[in-house]
Formats: sequence, C-alpha cells, structure tokens
Amino acid sequence: MEPHPVRLVVEDDLERNRLTVFFRLILAIPHLIWVTLWTIAAVVAAIVNWFATLITGQPPAGVHRFLSSYVRYSVQLNAYLYLVANPYPGFLGEEGEYEVDVRLPPPVPQERWKTLLRIFLALPTLLLSGVLGGAGGPGRIPQRGRRSTFSTGGGALMIFCAFLGWFAVLFTGRMPRGLRDANAYAIGYGAQVAAYVLLLTDRYPNADPTALLDSVPRPPEHPVHLIGDAHDLRRSRLTVFFRLPLAIPHIVWLALWTVAAVLIGIVNWFATLFRGAPPRVFHRFFAAYVRYQLHVYAFLYLTANPFPGFTGEAGRYPLDLLVPAEPQRQNRWKTGFRIVLAVPAWIVNAALGWALILTAIYTWFVALATGSAPWGLRNLSAYALRYGAQLNAYGYLLTDRYPHASPLEGGDEQLELPEETAAA
Repeated sequence: MEPHPVRLVVEDDLERNRLTVFFRLILAIPHLIWVTLWTIAAVVAAIVNWFATLITGQPPAGVHRFLSSYVRYSVQLNAYLYLVANPYPGFLGEEGEYEVDVRLPPPVPQERWKTLLRIFLALPTLLLSGVLGGAGGPGRIPQRGRRSTFSTGGGALMIFCAFLGWFAVLFTGRMPRGLRDANAYAIGYGAQVAAYVLLLTDRYPNADPTALLDSVPRPPEHPVHLIGDAHDLRRSRLTVFFRLPLAIPHIVWLALWTVAAVLIGIVNWFATLFRGAPPRVFHRFFAAYVRYQLHVYAFLYLTANPFPGFTGEAGRYPLDLLVPAEPQRQNRWKTGFRIVLAVPAWIVNAALGWALILTAIYTWFVALATGSAPWGLRNLSAYALRYGAQLNAYGYLLTDRYPHASPLEGGDEQLELPEETAAA
C-alpha cells in the first residue's frame, strides 16, 4: 500500500512544564477564539472549494493553501490542548514550526464523482474520528450548551487520555508515552479525515495506527503482546454474515468462564499478596482464560476469520496472545491496590471499545462485499483487543506491568508466530 499523502510528524520528547499544563485550558483561550473564527471561514472556503473542484476537477491553489493551513493549525492546537506537545503553538498553521505537525499534499486532480459524494463517503470516517479524537477543527471541550457542527476535535479516546495525562504530568513532569501515542494517533487520523472532507486529497483516511505513527519510535516490548499472522485478511462471506449467531456458544462459555475467573481471581489475589507471586496452577488458568477471551473477541469483531477453540490453547489461533510462561514475582503494594490502579486503564479501554465496535461494523460490510478485511481497520481492532488483553492480564495478576496505551507494539517482530508456537 502506498503511503498516505497526509502524514503526521511527531518530534515530542514527552517533557512537560507542570505550570503550563495546569493552566493549559486557560492559556488556550485565545486559540479557541481564533480557531472558531477560522472555522467559520473554513466552512465557507470548503463550499467554494467543492464547487470549484466539481467544475475544474482540481482544487484552486489559493483555497487549497488556506484549508491546508487550517488543518495544520487544528493539528497543532489539538496537540497542545490534549498534551501531545508542550510548546505554545503559533496562530498561522505554518508547516515545520511545531513539534507535532502534519504534511499535506499539493493540489492534484480529483475524480468528480468522489468530489460530488464526498460528504456521504466521509460519514464512516467522521463517526470513527469522533470516537478517537475528531477530524480537525477546534478542540471540543466538554461543556453545556451547543457545539459547532464543524467542531470535531476531542473524541472519547483523546479526552480520556488527556485527562489521565494531566494528572500524570503534574506528578512527574512527563507525559506518559502510551497516552501521548494514543492521542497522537487520534490527531493524525483526524487530520486525514479533515483533509479528505475538505478536498485536500481524495485518498480515503487510513485507520492503521502503525502507518499513522511511522515517525514515532516503538515503545519497549510489553510482556503481554499479540503474535500471529497479521497479513491474512481473507474473510469467509458466509461466516461473516452469520458471525454473531456463530459466536453465541462462545459468548455463553466465556460468560461462565468469567464467573469462575472472578471467584478464582479473589483467591489468587490473596495468595499473591501472601506469597509474592501467583500460584502456578492459577497462572495457567488465567493465561488460558485471557487468551481464550482474545480469541473469541477476535472472531466476534472480525479481527480474525477461523472459528476458535474453547480452551484458549496457545498457538491454535491466527491472532494469539503471548503471556509470561511462568508466574513472576510481583510487587505486593501493586497487588494490594491492583483494582484501584487499574481504573485509568479501564477508562482508556472503554474508549477503545467504542472504536472496536465501529471497526467491526465497517469490516462486516466490507468483508461481505470483498471477502477481505481492510488492513487499517484490522490493525485498529487488533490495537483495541491487545490493550484489553493487557488490562485483563494486569487485573488477573499474570503480570504487574501496566497496560501500554500506545497503538504501537514494541520490538521488531510483533505479529509473527515464533517457531515453537507455530509448530504447536
């Protein structure tokens, strides 16, 4: 796949000024006023651009420059508002002047039928960007009253990550890398959606986190991560059409297994507090349970194609989960407060859950039409499933490593089956 013409560039070092973070919303008031005025002008320019592109087959250069500056400024402002960057942004949307920026293409010819139907074609991406973090435009801060219909900054994921990051920065002076990466991904996808809606490109937005964050270094490898065949996007139209009824036996079995997991989890918690490490029998039980839950959700949400087994056995499903093979020593105070410590991760997981549902709906229609899952949506759903699996592994004491909110997995070979697993 050719690289998307709208590229996000992140050169942030994670350092934050506690004082400016504490007063971030107040400091941003001049920008919020300015971006509201600019948005009004951008709506008028977008209408003019639409008619001009329909007539000439290409956006006028002057209007293209104006809307490009608007999208670039929106990216820089959202990066400042949602703690993806630290410096105070400029007011002109100049390229290369901010540590979180977007590269936009020059005006090129566009197909007229795509231009004519652009707003309808963009609806799925607008919904998804609303869940992740918006499609450009002024940052949307929760408040009473009406919001501008074009104000599409600030989806659930961005708001939750910025809220959690605000507290973390005040304590440590640094933005947690996972939260920064998650918000950078949301901003990047929003920029692609805005560029598509405003006719800066006719290339459809790509939801693939690894492509959007290609300028961001990968985080250290988490002990719980995905393995499997990432490139098999084939989907059976018949099983896709009946995916929900086919999943009913697994949903029932997973519910029963979850009841047992909660009860055994309480016993495991006391045992780990006393021993400093989970008993081996409990570790094996929860490893199989967390792996099985991933298999079921991957099947249900169309992230993978085959019907899964009922035992959560390693190496038996195309999208699998690698967990520590043996129980590890765990910090007792982290174990004692595990439920409380997991609350921020549950909040992030809830936002990703909405994105997972949307990607499953979109994938369902695409797979029925083409017999294949879209690469970008598949990777977005894999990100959501991986984070949920890490949260489960943390909650059930398979590891005391906190779930990593970055859409990027660590290491060089994240989605390839190890030889011993493949052989099994």
